[in-house]
Amino acid sequence: LAAQGVEELGRVGRLLLPIRNLSQPAGIVRQGGDLLALRVLLVAPVRRIAVLGAPVHVPRANLQLDRLTFGPDPATHSHCAVGGMLGNNSCGVHSVMSQFYGYGARMSDNTQSLTILTYDGLKMDVGPTTDEELAEIIKAGGRRGEIYQKLKALVDKYGPLIREKFPRIPRRVSGYDLPSLLPENGFNVAQAIVGSEGTCVVILEATMKLMPEPPARSLLVLGYPDIYLAGGSCPGIMKHEPIGLEGFDDRLIGFMKKNDLNMDDLPLLPKGKGWLMVEFGGKDKEETDNKAKKLMAELKEGGNPPDMRLFDDPAQAKKLWEIRESGLGATAFVPGEPDGAPGWEDSAVPPDKVGEYLKDLRALFSKYDYHPSLYGHFGQGCIHCRVGFDMVTKEGLEHYKRFTIEASHLVVSYGGSLSGEHGDGQTRGELLEIMFGKDLIGAFHEFKAIWDPGWLMNPGKIIDSYGQLSNLRLGVDYAPPSPATHFNFLNDDNKGSFSRAVLRCVGVGNCRRQEGGTMCPSYMVTREEKDSTRGRAHLLFEMLQGHVLKGGWRDKNVKDSLDLCLACKGCKGDCPANVDMATLKSEFLAHYYKGRLRPRNAYAFGWIYWWSRLAALMPGVVNFFTQAPVFSSISKALAGVTSKRKIPRFAPKTFRHSFRPKKEKSGEKQRVILWVDTFNNFFLPETLAAGLEVLEAAGFEVVIPRRILCCGRPLYDFGMLKTAKRLLLQILETLREDIRQGTPVVGLEPSCVAVFRDELCDMLPHDEDAKRLKQQTYTLAEFLEKKVENYKAPPLQRKAIVHGHCHQKAVMQMKSEEKLLKSMKVDYSILDSGCCGMAGYFGYEKGDHYDVSIKVGERVLLPEVRKAAPDTIIIADGFSCREQIVQQTKRKGLHLAQVLQMALHEKDNAAAAVPEKKEEKVSLPV
Repeated sequence: LAAQGVEELGRVGRLLLPIRNLSQPAGIVRQGGDLLALRVLLVAPVRRIAVLGAPVHVPRANLQLDRLTFGPDPATHSHCAVGGMLGNNSCGVHSVMSQFYGYGARMSDNTQSLTILTYDGLKMDVGPTTDEELAEIIKAGGRRGEIYQKLKALVDKYGPLIREKFPRIPRRVSGYDLPSLLPENGFNVAQAIVGSEGTCVVILEATMKLMPEPPARSLLVLGYPDIYLAGGSCPGIMKHEPIGLEGFDDRLIGFMKKNDLNMDDLPLLPKGKGWLMVEFGGKDKEETDNKAKKLMAELKEGGNPPDMRLFDDPAQAKKLWEIRESGLGATAFVPGEPDGAPGWEDSAVPPDKVGEYLKDLRALFSKYDYHPSLYGHFGQGCIHCRVGFDMVTKEGLEHYKRFTIEASHLVVSYGGSLSGEHGDGQTRGELLEIMFGKDLIGAFHEFKAIWDPGWLMNPGKIIDSYGQLSNLRLGVDYAPPSPATHFNFLNDDNKGSFSRAVLRCVGVGNCRRQEGGTMCPSYMVTREEKDSTRGRAHLLFEMLQGHVLKGGWRDKNVKDSLDLCLACKGCKGDCPANVDMATLKSEFLAHYYKGRLRPRNAYAFGWIYWWSRLAALMPGVVNFFTQAPVFSSISKALAGVTSKRKIPRFAPKTFRHSFRPKKEKSGEKQRVILWVDTFNNFFLPETLAAGLEVLEAAGFEVVIPRRILCCGRPLYDFGMLKTAKRLLLQILETLREDIRQGTPVVGLEPSCVAVFRDELCDMLPHDEDAKRLKQQTYTLAEFLEKKVENYKAPPLQRKAIVHGHCHQKAVMQMKSEEKLLKSMKVDYSILDSGCCGMAGYFGYEKGDHYDVSIKVGERVLLPEVRKAAPDTIIIADGFSCREQIVQQTKRKGLHLAQVLQMALHEKDNAAAAVPEKKEEKVSLPV
């Protein structure tokens, strides 16, 4: 290794891809007597390479190392696998940077060598080949010699045509990469294989080129009068060597507004209707800022400069990148617009022709009555869009095909490529003749036949395509059933449609990321496609079609896939298409169990509202049977609870029982309803007591509903939707007078607030009181920020770590909580902990549910809680989250209401202290 320049191997261990259910060492699979390595085999920082075994399984994120990075980074960089990137010759935002190291933009340009396996069983290493090596290989004969001899003959035959016809642009991905076989390009067989989309060989191992990671970055955003001027300025900007140069138009911003995406981030953009994001890298912020300022000065001197904003704050820069990266989610399903579809989503031209091409492309779109947003990797000439193609009628499909033919001629006239990032596959395969001509299509046939003479490797892709209008996901036969549903799925159209809600998944795969964000906690643990949001959505789609899955609402395959869904709603917030698997799961289970009994745990947990009311009559007796060693085991067995969990204790007295409203003069103070949720009322009434104290201290008359109510959240997890609807109607009936008077409702349990803000109107879409209640319901932090004029939170100079409830992050977000903690002077950090793993009933169940629950919690939350200092406050508003913490660590979590209460007490103690005496310290609960 030392002879090969390997400086350190210490960090290889953390790059291993976790593999489950294996008797061999982690990362090794025995197959047919041979060991296949499913991991990063070697990192050589001096040589700037990484050797990947079975790269199809290796996440691209594993190539993001200390001081080193990998150039190609598609929008799916957090979760895509290197194998897929090799298959379609991916590029990405920062592939611009790899040009400055002489690599080029594409995966092929960043590939040093491959170990491949042909369909007939030949395993060999391929890469650049000198004339001497080529002669020796051919002379040695055998299958390997035959392949190389035929490749050389191919190049000798078509060399002049290859040099003439292949566009010399950064983003030429279409067709087989025959230019890599030219002598002047080193007869690089590895690069010729990359982008072949599995039609030639299987890649067993890949050696990839790495590059230095810039320690510092600065983001400059430029606003232009239109996207065409923005695109036209790219060549001049590229001379300043940015590491990223992205563009997008005002239609993207309009679509975001219609979808209510990134609304708080949009004001950061400079004025304009077309924007460029220019990122600079360097050794420190001074260097990167100076690069940006140099470009700004040059643009000012040129006349008619764009509106410019330089962002040094990483948090703001991240928000701006989220605007650009939300392109697919913002354009796939836009209210009032035709559904977006792929088909012409990644064409590429020379970077110096971007502005002109954008103008002609927009004119062509208008001719066919398509009106997509235009965005993409402008620094390398790649244009993305999601077009409103009609993919379900014969006329619409013919219209789509005519457009793609004309669009192909347009991009070729610019010296461009049909595909600049995603590959050809079946959709663009039959259009390649427009770009390359018949002779080179013949060369492509010969190239594939050299590797796969039996035509058995992924046929129908790139060449001899099945055709643009074959094997469509929708097509003229698409006629999904429209079953009656409990939810109306109004996020998807005005009429409501389960089939359209399922169709929202466009396959981006953000749910397959292995760290960061909330979704998808089950996938993060199992790494199984069926446990991802995408996998579940696809199964539901197939269920409706009835071709592959024939069981309908009773299909066991769908039930098994949904079994490990924690109903965290993380997908609703994190998925770019806002797929809401929690709601889809509830709907499915309602139909799955229709007319038959559910498992006993459904009645134990789903009916917790009614069981709690009974338990409150004699909490001591109930606690004895749920806590005493022998009886607790029996209780757990009856309820379907794992023996490894503790059943929470019922409080001696509920909050409702102890609540005494203060008598206020009529109209003296504004009324506010404190929502008395089931869990805090019966188990942790001190949480509601803290909320009461905080609201009263803020100057409000606090009331509670005159009768005991429940939002029914636990019922959703078991598909008990008829019962849930009855509880919602009961709430509206009880609170009707206050709702119509505009009395605000403050909820302390995030899942309950989420019911009022999300499920309520989806289940009762035409009830005006439901709409009013949705608008009048707040979390405590939201209420104090939005409804209390000039609210001044009491200071609390403490350290805290904050875990956000999944439903809160997905539906309400946590911006108000952040503002409140900042105003309190709390030194806090919000954990990127995703789901706590408890997820209501989920973490209490036996078997896989408990195991997954613990593994989800152990990803981030539980280790962070354990290592927190004893005087650090653990803030977690969710009842389930606090139960996970208290049952798996030696700490207790506090609700934000309790933290505010603590601050109030500390303030009162300080005010009451005698000046001569030292200030009394207030002990913190740990």
